[in-house]
Amino acid sequence: MLPSLVFFVGFVLIPMVICIYLSMTDSNMHMQGGGNFVGLKNFFDLAKDKVFLEALWNTFVIVFVSVPTVTVFSLWVSSVIYKLKMPVLSAFRCIFYLPVVTGSVAVTVVWKWIFDNYTGILNSVLKTTRVIEGNINWLGDEKYALGCIILILFTTSVGQPIVLYVSALGNVDASLVEAAQVDGATDFQIFWKIKWPQIMPTTLYILVITTINSFQCFALIQLLTQGGSGTQTVMYYIYYTAFKLTEQPGHFGYANAMGVVLAIFIGVLSALQMRLAKEK
Repeated sequence: MLPSLVFFVGFVLIPMVICIYLSMTDSNMHMQGGGNFVGLKNFFDLAKDKVFLEALWNTFVIVFVSVPTVTVFSLWVSSVIYKLKMPVLSAFRCIFYLPVVTGSVAVTVVWKWIFDNYTGILNSVLKTTRVIEGNINWLGDEKYALGCIILILFTTSVGQPIVLYVSALGNVDASLVEAAQVDGATDFQIFWKIKWPQIMPTTLYILVITTINSFQCFALIQLLTQGGSGTQTVMYYIYYTAFKLTEQPGHFGYANAMGVVLAIFIGVLSALQMRLAKEK
């Protein structure tokens, strides 16, 4: 375990401690030694920062929309395909998992073409079917941009949960299911009373990793909107503050404070999910 422990301490634990310390300083890229200690000033400033509050709100919208939809959709698809014969099952798993292993830049380029205001296939299809009359600027209009980001995040997030659920459903005790069928239980009763409790650990894991991935939504924002059109998220604002506002005093400490706040929210929400799952 020593190599893993060294890696964890050197690249996870120590940077976390440094991040917490820098969040209480006015450090920036040009300072040596971490800057001056300012206590909780950065955190109080965050509470008054309208851009950060908007980014936090957008991040929560992404999390509370994407996590339930990804989980429910993945469970539904897995319930339909897990009994299929192996070649067909493998094909479905490959199709759904392909966006996960495909580079985020490649996936984003495809979606950017789909949503393009002038040459995008989405506008073409909708105009051909007379759903809309004129082109819609999907990524440039605040009414649609965040929804488009959530849709793309959804398509790239369902692959791993589907693979995990297929494996979990395949490991459900078949004798219990057969006994319930003999006793006249319906498919819903079998799922709710037998399958659901046995796949709960998998569900908990999926909820936690999907929540963390949703909170850390960055690449889509960076490549599609650069935080414009009402799509600013905490992760993008951290990047923008730390590496773009290099002339602003204390920008690096301020960005670390945002990172600490984001970590707290992720930890609290993950703990709540684990507690609720255990109670059920």
